[in-house]
Amino acid sequence: MRNYLLLLSALPAFLFASVTFNAAGQTTAAKPDDNRFTKVVLAQRVEEPMQFQIMKDGKVLYAERKGKLKLYNPATGKINVIGQFAVSNQYVSQTGEVSEGEDGLQGVILDPDFDKNHWIYVYYAPIGKDSVNSLVRYYWDGKGSIAENSKKLVLNVKVQRYECCHVGGGMVFDKNKNLYLSTGDNTFSRASDGFSPLDERPGKSPEDSQKGASNTNDLRGKILRIHPEPDGTYTIPEGNLFAKGTPKTRPEIYTMGNRNPWRLTIDSRTGWLYWGEVGPDGGRDDMEHRGPQSYDEFNLAKKPGNYGWPYFVADNKAYRKYDFATKKSGDAFDPAHPSNHSPNNTGMIDLPPAVPALVWEGKTLTKEFPLLESGADAAVGGPLYHRADFTNPKRPFPDYYEGKWFVTDWVRGWINIISLNDDGSYKSMERFLPDQPKLRGPIDMKFGPEGDLYVLEYGNGYFKDNPEAELIRIEYNGGNRKPQVQASANKTAGAVPLKVTLSSAGTKDYDEGDVLTYEWKITKNGAPYKIVKQPEAPVTFKTPGIYKALLTVTDSKGAKNSKSVEIKAGNEPPVVKFNITAGNSSFFFPGKSIEYSVSVADKEDGSLANKHILPSRVSISANYLSEGYNMTAIASKQGSVDASAEYAGAMGLISKMDCKSCHSVTEKVIGPAFIQVAQKYKGDPAAPARLLKKIISGGAGVWGDAIMAPHPTLADADGKAIVKYILSLAYPPRQAKSLPVNGNYTTIIPEGENTDGSFILRAAYKDRGTKYAAAQTGESIVVLHAPLVPASKASEMKDISFNLDSTSASVKAPGAWLKFSKIDLSGIKEISIAGGGGGRRGTVATGTIEVHADSPQGKLIGSFTGSYTPQGIKISVPDNSGLADLYFVFNGSPLRLSGIKFSDGN
Repeated sequence: MRNYLLLLSALPAFLFASVTFNAAGQTTAAKPDDNRFTKVVLAQRVEEPMQFQIMKDGKVLYAERKGKLKLYNPATGKINVIGQFAVSNQYVSQTGEVSEGEDGLQGVILDPDFDKNHWIYVYYAPIGKDSVNSLVRYYWDGKGSIAENSKKLVLNVKVQRYECCHVGGGMVFDKNKNLYLSTGDNTFSRASDGFSPLDERPGKSPEDSQKGASNTNDLRGKILRIHPEPDGTYTIPEGNLFAKGTPKTRPEIYTMGNRNPWRLTIDSRTGWLYWGEVGPDGGRDDMEHRGPQSYDEFNLAKKPGNYGWPYFVADNKAYRKYDFATKKSGDAFDPAHPSNHSPNNTGMIDLPPAVPALVWEGKTLTKEFPLLESGADAAVGGPLYHRADFTNPKRPFPDYYEGKWFVTDWVRGWINIISLNDDGSYKSMERFLPDQPKLRGPIDMKFGPEGDLYVLEYGNGYFKDNPEAELIRIEYNGGNRKPQVQASANKTAGAVPLKVTLSSAGTKDYDEGDVLTYEWKITKNGAPYKIVKQPEAPVTFKTPGIYKALLTVTDSKGAKNSKSVEIKAGNEPPVVKFNITAGNSSFFFPGKSIEYSVSVADKEDGSLANKHILPSRVSISANYLSEGYNMTAIASKQGSVDASAEYAGAMGLISKMDCKSCHSVTEKVIGPAFIQVAQKYKGDPAAPARLLKKIISGGAGVWGDAIMAPHPTLADADGKAIVKYILSLAYPPRQAKSLPVNGNYTTIIPEGENTDGSFILRAAYKDRGTKYAAAQTGESIVVLHAPLVPASKASEMKDISFNLDSTSASVKAPGAWLKFSKIDLSGIKEISIAGGGGGRRGTVATGTIEVHADSPQGKLIGSFTGSYTPQGIKISVPDNSGLADLYFVFNGSPLRLSGIKFSDGN
């Protein structure tokens, strides 16, 4: 599916700019509205994409880790393979154990003079007896495949292939046609408890980053700068970190002390080098014995330098010398005078001073940069924006973004924008398009020739073809915007003749003054059926079939957008009702029973009442679900009555968190498969508490060297739900027996669950369908909430404010009110105000609280007048009060409250 933005006319970009003036009288560009940006999906299900380059004609050349070099053609929407490399992507340990590695085809870049010489450079791990990663050059004329016989080996980086990981592979050219190439430290870091890998024991070289990153005579853990020559060789530019001829050094090194530097970018104005750098795995500080927790970095190099790894991270937080044999700690390393005494070092002992990172992010929230969030992370980097970098672009970003650095994170999926001072120091950070869904494994990002921001998404799991992996671009529209179209129907299925009203309600245009025209094109099974040119369209479908109603909305300047709705004619959906016949239909009271009856009626099949529908064909379920997600939406997606509903919330949490970056249900990724965890702890009564602690606090050592990132902001209840789901995988899926169509149900909270969840009661019936139309399902859901309702759950309010975490509310003025919609007061004897209190110190807060039905001035249900105390604000409820919207109206002294509690008097 593609979502194309109308191309701007050829008007100068400054005509669309919004300009303000600062205190000094200087012009500053205003921030554009987020609705001026559109995400366009170019290619889907790309397979382990790593790095891409955008050609002048909009074609995109990208590398896939498993060895294919591919070309996306925007004119046809097709992807073709232009080269295939036999890549090494496995490691064989010194004991013969085989493991998957991140090596493979890592990078691709076009020569600065590609239009003349047709050269492309590829960085990959070739299969063969020699353990090297190779930078090679090929001839490619932009058509067909690369010329295999044109291969030129430019540079080899010697590596070890005993233990994974860290390859680097980012490439960028500067204005002098020097090529920068990033290389990883090629070190197995997970054997170091999440801290710095400094294992100097014999045979442990793969676990000692000092062999590469801090080795001045080794190309690993570096950013190299070379000048490729026409004959396929390279020369060394002046001004690298070590002058040519310096003993025990490699002159190619521009920066050292890198763990796994990723996407490089050059500031075209200053020539400064920027990149993202993936840090280690630890989630805790141990400054007395080992050093700081893990930090990923966003780095800036104004000149060559040593960026500290493996001795320092972030703003030069220092690790300690550590003896892996004796488990004894030494002194902390000195960033002003670092030295490498490892037996695996072949370079200089005394190293250049360490340069601190520009920005850093940890597994826990970093106080300096809270917008970077917490949890697992993998800093990627991204491009700087300069309008001067583009020649007559169609969609340049606004001047507001001039000189700012766009960065992303492979796990966290946001795009943040870093602003810098003129001297390159950090100034501020903001989220780019904060209301848009997060990216899924963004692994490379750059601006294209038309001014669009392109993003390559790897997907949510390591070393596999992720269905969500795609190539997208984000376009800016500085002129007339397309209408935002909504299309709906009051009925989407039914027997014929089916009368439907098609609606464009919700459609809007962000440009004031635009007159919109509407056109519904209705097709039946793909063939034209009817056209209606009005916003609301009453249509009668007289014959069975599947109809598509496509609404196209066009503004007065010709910009248009479309959306469709599907109508299935020929089978009336069943009508299902879950009725509470005795008890309360809004709240549950633990251990109490409700009585219910279910009715089902279907135009074609009959009904439960006339016995043409058998009770055995109606699915009725009840599940207790914890808070923290939309329980009704989850329950409505249940296709059958089974135990999976019990874990729907946990599965939703897992999909929103970073879990999938390290785990899958059935296959080992970085960490164990969930089913492996379940089998390991099957029958262990202490396992839930241990696993909950590990999820929240992080840990390592149970599954080899994999590190579990901490999740300190995860609520205990949500963590318990995740653990319960994972442990359930040790047992066969259980089918829950359907409840009877009439009966009673006792609301017993499962052992170990908190009491502020909800019971989901659901009845569903799938009809038999007809000769002309598929079966339809009808359902009815009743949600019984905990009787203590947080004030934050109010549907509307007046003169009420909340604290930062929304746990308590404050009444700001007499006459303030809170509204709670459709509350059943059946069986409710008393309402109390939870956390009620107020007034200034030394005074008694008093006032009146009234409960009205259906409006702030509606029928009075009950009231309280007196002193505000947490124990004393109680309101009696008369019998037979029924169902109503309840308004709690406050008059008197200031009042603080956390919630409303409904009591059945027992």
